Amino acid sequence: MNVLVAYASRHGATREIAEWIAEALDREGLEVTLSSVTEPIDVDAHEAFVIGSAAYMGHWLGEASAFVRDHRKVLARAPLWLFSSGPIGTDQVDAKGRDVLEASRPLDFDELADSLHPRDEAIFFGAFDPQAAPVGLIERLGAPFLRLSAVRAAMPAGDFRDRPAIEAWAMGIARELRRIEDAVPIETPA
Repeated sequence: MNVLVAYASRHGATREIAEWIAEALDREGLEVTLSSVTEPIDVDAHEAFVIGSAAYMGHWLGEASAFVRDHRKVLARAPLWLFSSGPIGTDQVDAKGRDVLEASRPLDFDELADSLHPRDEAIFFGAFDPQAAPVGLIERLGAPFLRLSAVRAAMPAGDFRDRPAIEAWAMGIARELRRIEDAVPIETPA
């Protein structure tokens, strides 16, 4: 089965998550194409999709949402999984007692779930490097604010991604795709 793993990443952490997912699917014998959503992609050439994006302020990056909207008809007919990365730190529960990953679920997922019916969605912890050059207008405008010591203390720096959890999620996708392949009758010549 041919699987497209497509991603939108601002600083590269989400791209690496997509790479880990693609590698896990490849190890399971699936044919995998890894691509940024901003690259030209022949979506019709794929039978299943894993699409992810970094999330900022409760939303996927615009290019990820646009990709899904542009290819909605194809994605709605195929096995689809969605992922997001973004929360940083090691706390599993926030100050309000909410699960950090659940509270970080992008608002875009509600719209996508209603029309595309993904098989699963996952939110993964991300990474934050305060020394990284700002990308985009919002980051450039916010850069002086991030230099304040109180703000830096509230935003933990580091890589908080859990590669084993990400690969376990990808292995679940591989198992489900194998079940789908096994359920499809193979036509034999008469």
